[in-house]
Amino acid sequence: MASSSYNLGLLLAPLKLHNSLETCRNLERYPPYGPFYGIMGVVSAIVLSSFGAAYGTAVSGTGIAATAVMRPELIMKSIIPVVMAGIIAIYGLVVAVLIAGVLDTSNTYSLAKGYVHLAAGLSVGMTGLAAGYAVGIVGDEGVRHTALQPRLFVGMILILIFAEVLGLYGLILGIYMYTVDV
Repeated sequence: MASSSYNLGLLLAPLKLHNSLETCRNLERYPPYGPFYGIMGVVSAIVLSSFGAAYGTAVSGTGIAATAVMRPELIMKSIIPVVMAGIIAIYGLVVAVLIAGVLDTSNTYSLAKGYVHLAAGLSVGMTGLAAGYAVGIVGDEGVRHTALQPRLFVGMILILIFAEVLGLYGLILGIYMYTVDV
């Protein structure tokens, strides 16, 4: 029995893992899967905000096409929802680049930092998805009805701004969580 524990000690000796309380604490703070959560924060920031921007662009685009048939002179005024939907993807890109800039190996990237970066990416991604949905719906209906009643244009722009601000709130929260040092 003593020889088998001796062989195990010889096997673990090059790894310096046996009888090391400091190594156990380092593995708890810096596990090998720690950077995974940071990477998922990057992915969720860019993918979810891009989905929101794509949805907003697609839905608003159908309204622009319908408006162009009825009133071709309003095409340039009608393109505002598409521009606002595209800005939402930029919010996700900003946070994704910030998080990706501090990603490191599991030896120096803590699990807590990975969790915070995941939360930052999810905050900007989910708010970007919601803002894109809102911009798309408001843009489609607003552009169609502005073609019928031009006085609705200012109201549509105000509602689009309020929808866009949802994504901006997520960007602010994502940047704040990125700067938190854990």
